[in-house]
Order: sequence, then C-alpha cells, then structure tokens
Amino acid sequence: MTQNIDAAPDSGAQSWPGANATQGEPFKWRWLALGVILLATAMDILDSLITVIAAPSIVADIGGGATFIQWLGAGYTLAMACGLIIGGRLGDIFGKKTMFVVGATGFTVASALCSVATSPGVLVTARVLQGLFGAMMLPQGLGVITEVFPPKEMAKAFGAYGPILGLATIGGPILGGWLINLDLFGTGWRMIFLINLPLGLLAIFGAIKCFPKANKTAKKLDLVGALLASGGAALLVFPVVQGREEGWPAWTFVSIVAGVLTFFVFGWYEGRRDKKGGEPLVVPSLFKKKAFNGGLVAGLALFSALTGFSLVLSIYLQLGLGFTALGASLAVLPQAIGSTFGFAASGAGLAAKLGRRLIHIGLAGMVVGLLAFYLTIKLGGPDVGGWAMSPSLFFAGIGMGLAMAPFFELILAGVDPQETGSASGTLTSVQQFGGALGVAVLGTVFFAVVGGSGYLSAIETSIWVVVALELAAAGLIFFLPKMPKPAWDPSAWEGGDGGGEWSAEAAAQWSGGDNAAAAEWNADAKK
Repeated sequence: MTQNIDAAPDSGAQSWPGANATQGEPFKWRWLALGVILLATAMDILDSLITVIAAPSIVADIGGGATFIQWLGAGYTLAMACGLIIGGRLGDIFGKKTMFVVGATGFTVASALCSVATSPGVLVTARVLQGLFGAMMLPQGLGVITEVFPPKEMAKAFGAYGPILGLATIGGPILGGWLINLDLFGTGWRMIFLINLPLGLLAIFGAIKCFPKANKTAKKLDLVGALLASGGAALLVFPVVQGREEGWPAWTFVSIVAGVLTFFVFGWYEGRRDKKGGEPLVVPSLFKKKAFNGGLVAGLALFSALTGFSLVLSIYLQLGLGFTALGASLAVLPQAIGSTFGFAASGAGLAAKLGRRLIHIGLAGMVVGLLAFYLTIKLGGPDVGGWAMSPSLFFAGIGMGLAMAPFFELILAGVDPQETGSASGTLTSVQQFGGALGVAVLGTVFFAVVGGSGYLSAIETSIWVVVALELAAAGLIFFLPKMPKPAWDPSAWEGGDGGGEWSAEAAAQWSGGDNAAAAEWNADAKK
C-alpha cells in the first residue's frame, strides 16, 4: 500500500508548502480536489490488499499455481515501485493535473482488463498496468495539495489522510471477501476490479473539474536513471518469485547479483548527472546521510515483512484452514483495527514525546503479537478459529501502527529541507518495492514448505522469517534521529546550502527549551 508522506517540497521550487495558494485568494475548489486525491489513494490501497483475499478464488476459476498467486501482488507493487520513480517527475514536466488524469484513466482501463481476464498471464499483465498507471496518478496528489492549500489549512488537508488510510486498510480485505461471497450477477472475484470503474470515472471527472491548471516545474526526465532503478528492482524480484518453480537454476542467482550491482551503478550515475548540472531522479547527497540510508534498508525489511505476511496469512486461512474469502477477511480484521489504534495513539502525542523509541516499542509489540499468534495456531491445530487468533493479531496490529506512524517523519528528520522532496519520493518507491520483495520472499518460503510439510509448518516458518525481518529493522532504526524535526518553517533553517541547522528559536520550540537535546539533533541530522 502507498502511504503519502507529508513533507515540505524542495526549497528550490517554493518557499514552503502551499506557497502558491497564498497568492491572492485560496483556490476555490481545493476541498473537492482533496476529495479526489483521497479517492485515488483509497483505490490504490484497496487494489494492493484486495487480491490477497481473492487469490484462492481466482486460482479456482482461471487456474494458476503458487507463482501466479505471488505475481498477483508482486506484479502490482513492483510496477508501482518502478513507476513512482518517474511518476512524480512526469508531473513536474507535463503538469500534475494532466498526469493525474492520464494515470486515473489508465488505472480504470487496466481494472476493466483485470475483470475480464480469462488466463493467469492476462491477469498479471493487467495488474502490472494497474501499478504503472497508479504510479502516474498517486504522486501528483501531494503536489496538488501544496499548490491549492494555504499554510493555515495544510495540517487539516494532510490530516485527512489518516482516516482514509485506516478505513481503506480495514475495509479493503472485508470488501473483497464480501464481494466474492455476494457473487453479484455471477461475477465472483471479478467484481473486486469492476468496482474500480465507477470510482475511477469519478476520480477522472473530479480532477478535470477541480484541479488547478497545469503547473510545469521541470523540463527533462532522467530516463537512464529511471531504467537503471527499475531494472535493478526487476532483476531482484523476478528470480525470487520464479526460482522455486524453475528449480533455482544458475540464472536466478546471476540475476539477483546483477540487480544489486545495478543499484550501485544507479547511485554512481545519479551522482555523475548531478555534478554535470543535470536533474537526477534522486538527490545524490541523500546517500551521504546515515538516517536516510538506514531508513531505506529498515523500510525495505519492514514493508517486506508486513506485505509478505498478509499474503501467506490469507493463503493459510483459506487453503490451510478452509475459511471462505469473507471468513478470512473477518479473521484478519482485528489486526487492521489494532493498527488503527496504534496510529491514533501515536497521533495523540506519543510520537512527539518518544520519537525513535516509539518505533522500537511498536516493533517489540509486533514481535510479541506474532509469537503469540504462533502459539495460538500451534496449540489450536487445524481446528483453530478466528476468535482464538483475534487477540494476538490485534496486539500485533497495535505494534504495527505504533511503529509505522513516526517512521517516515523520523527518516525525513535526517535530511536537509532542499532534499525532502526527493527523499519522500524515494521512500515511497522503496515502500512499494519492499511490498513486492516481501510477497516474493515470503511467498516462496511458504509454498516451498507447503509442498513437503503442509500448511501449518509453512505458516510457522513464515512467522519466523517475519520476526527476523522485524528484528533487523529494529537494529537499523538506531540510525534514525532520536526525535522528529521541528514543524516546517523556512525562516527557522539557517544555511540553505545543505550545511545549515535549525535556529535557536526553532530548536527551543522543538525541544521544549532543552538546548542540549536541540544541539544533539542538529549534530545527528548533519552526519
């Protein structure tokens, strides 16, 4: 799922978020425009979650095996990750309104193709198209918000994301299970894609009517950089998904190594392009920041764990325990509700008080919840029910919400203001790439164990892999700043060349007057 990151744009583009909206009266249709953006965000979340529940029903109808189930999710998220790398830049080149409409149109058409697919190959191809067009649509939302809202309304606008993310996360699996069980007009699983048609048309019409005229802020696209980053991601994920089915031939390992090397070449190329005065996809100075590098790897581990576990849990519930699609969606509901509680608690002030410690508390809660779930299914065996699993999944969900809420903010606390736009886009791409990698890795582990030891052993092994990934993320979190930045205020940043620090007034406001803590943050952020 894509989480839009509330962050100030690059300082070179405008002085602060919403600066364009301060010229005269605020944009008249700004709240309707926000509704369209939230609708697009909800569509993305629904489509990233809904096939997790629907996969067994789809396989029963059109065929396909374990690898097909993995590609249903990985195809979408991998395409989204690759597309996000260039989607935001295309909005700068051609205008955010134009690219949003193009993306929403393509997403709607791809959804229609998904709904009429009669073979696994066609459906996976359509899912990839969904991800690519979604990547054109989603990045434009943040830019439109910063253009149409004045500073005094910015917090309200971004605050609307929380409830939408929570509702879509909770409602996505339930909606999928309900639509499949309802079997409207005999459509079965196809209705989970058909529902995107009216939603997509509403988003297209809304953007045409409510978005401001195109504001073009860039001229060139770093096509070579985009191909390197996308190629590296594909070279890593493809062999992990296909390797088990092919018997792990030599080319799978060569591809994985090539993928890693391609990312190194990407970093080198971006630095070279920046030195020559070009416009790189990612600001090279970001990779000199320990907070950013540590956050990228931690995010990769964390999102791989979360997305991969969602897939294998759904497969275990339906194929291992015999739950219906609706029954499986209701069984995982406590985890989604728990995550909403965790997000709410963090937003109520815990993140501001605890900072980095809150992520560690959340990760500890996730690990404890997963271990409790492990004991529940171990003791319950094939007769374990949804109610028995609810407490452990609810607790794990609370931990997930606590850990995720301050995650992006703390990573961005370790970068300079002029790097924030590039950092935000890169983090969102890594979030999607982590989801694709998690589906590939956890799915491969799960189905490999199923063939020899059965579903119970497969989910147990998957749980240990998820716990290992979360413990790895916990260690990497120590690279992040201890506390988030002060609220964005361009007058508070001294030294706009990347080597500045927060002014004494801003630091005092952030730290509650603790000058030692403020000095520690400034020193930590510039490392």
